[in-house]
Amino acid sequence: MTIRVLHVASELYPLLKTGGLADVTAALPAALIEQGADARVLLPGFTSVAAGLADLRPIARLSRSFGAPEASLELGRLPGSGVPVYMIRADALYARPGSPYLDAEQVPYGDNAQRFALLGWAAAQLAQHADPDWAPRIVHAHDWHAGLAPAYLRAAARERAQATQAAHPSSPLYDPRTDSLRARTVFTIHNLAYQGIFPAQQFDMLGLPADYFDMHGVEFYGQLSFLKAGLYFADKITTVSPTYAREIQTVAQGCGLEALLKGRAHDLVGILNGVDYAIWNPAHDDAIAAPYSAGHMSGKLRCKTALQARLNLAQRHDAPMFGVVSRLTEQKGLDLLLGALPEIVSRGGQLAVLGTGDASLEQGFARAARQHPDAVAVELGFDETLAHAIVAGADVMVVPSRFEPCGLTQLYALAYGALPLVHRVGGLADTVADASLENLADGLATGFVFERFEPDALAAAIRRAFALHARSHDWRETRARGMQQDFGWAASAQRYMALYRELA
Repeated sequence: MTIRVLHVASELYPLLKTGGLADVTAALPAALIEQGADARVLLPGFTSVAAGLADLRPIARLSRSFGAPEASLELGRLPGSGVPVYMIRADALYARPGSPYLDAEQVPYGDNAQRFALLGWAAAQLAQHADPDWAPRIVHAHDWHAGLAPAYLRAAARERAQATQAAHPSSPLYDPRTDSLRARTVFTIHNLAYQGIFPAQQFDMLGLPADYFDMHGVEFYGQLSFLKAGLYFADKITTVSPTYAREIQTVAQGCGLEALLKGRAHDLVGILNGVDYAIWNPAHDDAIAAPYSAGHMSGKLRCKTALQARLNLAQRHDAPMFGVVSRLTEQKGLDLLLGALPEIVSRGGQLAVLGTGDASLEQGFARAARQHPDAVAVELGFDETLAHAIVAGADVMVVPSRFEPCGLTQLYALAYGALPLVHRVGGLADTVADASLENLADGLATGFVFERFEPDALAAAIRRAFALHARSHDWRETRARGMQQDFGWAASAQRYMALYRELA
């Protein structure tokens, strides 16, 4: 039997992307289809989504609109992959310029609870045949924006059971584990730090049963948490690397939810994100200055030269080029890198930074670029083409995150022969092998890993990168090994398929 899976999310590459979530929601459904699943996606009708989907057609009016004059479901497809995509048309909630989450002052929209409650509610409607031609057996919700989908589905199943009980008092009491009619739910944590927390008084607007506002439900320290709703009501919880699945069960990284996660440890699994090598492959990347591969590396140097020219850095092919493509936040460890910057510059290295985020970090990196114009370049904002150019032109990609659920940058870096320099945490720990003497001797090294989240530990890893770069044979061997790693989606999709089958 073909398993029907609905992915529920707020972003989908290339229609809308603010981070790695969009890359996952684009690649995973396509990989599942290759494994034989019937996978579709549900998105809010943000302006770029409505403009980018092909062949949109109306499917159903939605009976609830959470404050919008009207809301409806439309079905189209993602150009390129052809993945079917449902879109919620509710222009009063979604048709706004700029960020999907923040207003012009970079403040979260005051009606975000309504905007994303509609997303979860619409997912539950699809699971109850809002589209008469298709209904999912599995609803797979991603991050807090989709966190209410499992809650709405559980509430609908309970209501159905109560009606049955009222009509047939002798029927057994409702048990969600044995409800064969209910679509099963998977909730994926892409980043536990973003929880979708709203004031308690917004709960009544959701239309959930009153007893769901409880510590055994959606209540979180007196407020309402969409993320906790997903964690509590989903049948299975996944996160995007095995190490992160363990880390979030600790006080240090549990963000206040560690007890709930520990209690559900038997339902929690870490499945590593993959890379879409159709997009991230230096041999076929139109966004970079020259193609190259592990067997033909001359294009890599041309990419580095082009990057130096693009960023007005000194044209020095022997200077190790360190790259950063990231949100400029403390979570990403960029404060630590700013402190270690003299270690790169004083040794003759260069640094290219692309990102946006905390004002203090933006100003700190911009100041460093003014002080060292030949060695440090900073572009504030996000530019997908420049992101590819930096990964292709860099010798080392720096990902010094405080915590990192999976991380995709280090996986792109491996594919492009830019050795990742990472903090041993989350998915970074699962994907990069340190260039220690033992790992070099055993043919295992693929990058540089530092253990303690401290300036001297990062500085020591930077020094080790310079030392390996000076040993050209070892450098080339390590780089080739990194490029041969396979983090494609096929293996991860197989693990998700096994999870779906277990539920279905």
